[in-house]
Amino acid sequence: MSYLQPRSQLRTHAVENQPPPLDHVNAYESDTALKEAVAREGGAWANENLSALGGKVFDPEWMEKANLANRIVPELRRFDRFGQRVDTVEFHPAWHDIIGLAFEHEVHALPWRARRGGSHVARGAAEMLFSQLECGVLCPVDITYGIVPMLRRQPELSQAWEPIMVSKHYDPRPIPSQDKKGITIAFTSTEKQGGSDIRRNSTTAAPAGQSGPGREYLLTGHKWFCSAAGADILFVVAQTEKGPGCFLVPRWLPDGMRNPISLERLKDKLGNKSNASAEIEFEGTHGWLVGEEGRGIPTVMEFMLHTRLGCALIPAGLMRLSLTQAIHHCRHRMAFQKRLVDHALMANVLADLAIESEAATTSMMRIARAFDSAASDERERAFARIAVAVAKYWINKRVVPFVHESLETLGGPGYIEESVMPRVYRESPIHGIWEGPGNVISLDILRAFRKEPLSGEVFFAELEGVRGEDARLDATIDECRALVHDEHMPEIRARYLAERMALALQAAGLIRHAPNFVADAFCMTRLGDRGGRAFGTLPACVDMRSIIDRAYPG
Repeated sequence: MSYLQPRSQLRTHAVENQPPPLDHVNAYESDTALKEAVAREGGAWANENLSALGGKVFDPEWMEKANLANRIVPELRRFDRFGQRVDTVEFHPAWHDIIGLAFEHEVHALPWRARRGGSHVARGAAEMLFSQLECGVLCPVDITYGIVPMLRRQPELSQAWEPIMVSKHYDPRPIPSQDKKGITIAFTSTEKQGGSDIRRNSTTAAPAGQSGPGREYLLTGHKWFCSAAGADILFVVAQTEKGPGCFLVPRWLPDGMRNPISLERLKDKLGNKSNASAEIEFEGTHGWLVGEEGRGIPTVMEFMLHTRLGCALIPAGLMRLSLTQAIHHCRHRMAFQKRLVDHALMANVLADLAIESEAATTSMMRIARAFDSAASDERERAFARIAVAVAKYWINKRVVPFVHESLETLGGPGYIEESVMPRVYRESPIHGIWEGPGNVISLDILRAFRKEPLSGEVFFAELEGVRGEDARLDATIDECRALVHDEHMPEIRARYLAERMALALQAAGLIRHAPNFVADAFCMTRLGDRGGRAFGTLPACVDMRSIIDRAYPG
């Protein structure tokens, strides 16, 4: 938090050589790579909305709300004072303000509301910006974004629920959904015995009357992890007679009575503290089937496709926030008669981080454009399907060391809770776990190549468009092709393949769109042998000053 006119002349010393607070900076207007990408990929019509949101990211009032929402964590209320079950979550008012801001800027539903080209790009940019303010609310926000296209497969349920799902009006009142101006969504599939192996789920769903899509069922069982326990609707994977099914489970029933959903406890998580995640139990809980019995996993994959996009956009946003904090600090902190940024080795670290951040931003905006084109272009849909998995895998492998290195540039002050960096550091691992951890994602990529030939065709077409521009990229493309076409390649190589594909995709994007001093530095250090394994190991030939100035104009 920034305080007005703090005293710097103390009894024993003067407080000096401190960077000014990083506030009142527009996170969108100061992000050259993001602005260029939004314009290039078709989202420039949303600039006014993005600039307004960017102005909130480093607004002291909103930064303090983000702090409060994470410091004063949600509380579970299982019973009222008379001993009756209420199973509700109480949040600090700051949480409601922040998620209300996300709804106001349509982070949860822009493509479904705008219905125009570039809307996934615009929403992706908004999510990257919002993640720099607060990440906890993005859990129910992202789920809402992903649920809408999945629910449209069950038209009668979509017609009943979609209008209130995509409303711009956040409504925190714990009342029946039909009386609210807007609702939030949760998703839960994970059980204690299965984890990512959904087919091992033991929660059952039996028809309340007639069976089939859109029909009412009664659910019995448990979920070890419900993503957003304060939500108005839960989407639940449960076993039917024919196998897994996906169910819409409202907190309130059509007659205004509470659906029997028992919140057993809230999770004490490493990060994402503002968001209430819970263990839950169902005992005769009412749910409505989305899709066919036994087809729950294919039904959910449409949802997962979109939420995986969020699970790559958010860590890209965390990279950007960490980079901004690092450069700001180093431009204003003196050490050994020079600003930190003017020390060659520190400039190396900052430039290396900047290259990584721009690579993530560029690739994510290209993938968001593929989501925009997917409805009318089969090739773009195939590209979105494979590329989002590749990006989700790699960006989440890079974000944790990225945030750590950024924190280190701040020294001791970066390790103090009053700095935003500890919260960012705790937040950074989670999206590598959600919607498929590394092994699941890399094996999914391998299966896609082997079972969906179009995925490989369009992915390599994207890379081949820049063949001849950089010999190191050409060699990486050839290496990836050889791995994909090797029918005997063992699964143990799946992570290596995902990593090489991600680097090739990022390099291709930078060669197409970034200045030569960025693209060449990326290729020589990520694809070539001119860089080390840690950040800050760029060769001396790299134009570090230009890279830093591009990343965050002084």
